[in-house]
Amino acid sequence: MSGLKKKLRDFILQLGQNSKFFCVVYYTFFSNSFNREFRAVLLGRKSYFDNLEQNAGSEFLLRRNTHRLEKGLLMRPLKDVFALDYIEETVKNYLDLKSNYSVNNRESATFLWSRDVLQQYFQTVASHPVIENAKKEFYENGKDETCEDNVKKIPYKRFSNSKVNFDDFYELCIQRRSVRWFLDKQVPRDLIVKALNAAKYSPSACNRQPFTFRIFDEKESARRVGAIPGGTRGFSENFPAIAVVVGDLSAYPFERDRHVIYIDGALASMSFMFALETLGLSSCPINWPDVEPTEQKMDIELELKPYERPVMLIAFGYPDPDGLVAFSEKKSIDEIAFFQ
Repeated sequence: MSGLKKKLRDFILQLGQNSKFFCVVYYTFFSNSFNREFRAVLLGRKSYFDNLEQNAGSEFLLRRNTHRLEKGLLMRPLKDVFALDYIEETVKNYLDLKSNYSVNNRESATFLWSRDVLQQYFQTVASHPVIENAKKEFYENGKDETCEDNVKKIPYKRFSNSKVNFDDFYELCIQRRSVRWFLDKQVPRDLIVKALNAAKYSPSACNRQPFTFRIFDEKESARRVGAIPGGTRGFSENFPAIAVVVGDLSAYPFERDRHVIYIDGALASMSFMFALETLGLSSCPINWPDVEPTEQKMDIELELKPYERPVMLIAFGYPDPDGLVAFSEKKSIDEIAFFQ
């Protein structure tokens, strides 16, 4: 960088402290660090709107709106009329997806849940022209009698029968450490599925769950993928399995939600790692910084769509009893918690 350009860069950085405009100038002319994120967010929005405009429907929209209806149904006090601004959109999206999906998809957990919540909504709210129109569309075209089951997937009174006390859970938190040395032993797939089943119950904004776990549980593929991030040099050769957590930006119509893939993906990842510990397995979460060469390698390896972003990687397997783990002293409560 020439001396003149450096002075100009530093000047723009100084101005950017108090000006959003000069921040934009800086990242337009002096840094391309956010270019991949810009493109991913833009193409994610395009995919979202394309599906709606082509009457293909969006499962992400269906999940979001169904959850919004749930929140309305559990509100205290319960309103006689609510969801007027999105109930027709919800029913239309449900019907679009129903007409474009296979029978198996229409019997999926998402569809059964949405069907039950819509039925409960129409049985609960008072009459209104908008509601009556949506209700007619749903009952004439959407209710599938062949999918009836005994358990209704609607809001219910919470109960707790957990046998896990705090001391046991705290011990699990202390036990979980980033393990980098594993036994040369394949992880049974049924154990991976158990851990994933726990992970799927993690909280997710409007229940969209905008992520997937790409699992590599064969030794050769796990070590190949594990070597892509820069932070695994020297120990990735012994990974028996690895998961790449991938966020899907086509879940959102607005830029404001672009960070939710990382929040929701991380919440599910923590549950996944705790579940592994209970199954006699250990894990190592691997940071995924936005570095273009490694992004390109992962794009090719996973055949990612341009709006799919890696959130993190998780190596896992049976821990080597002779391997060491870092002590990693944690901050005190006084350093991380402030009661306001």
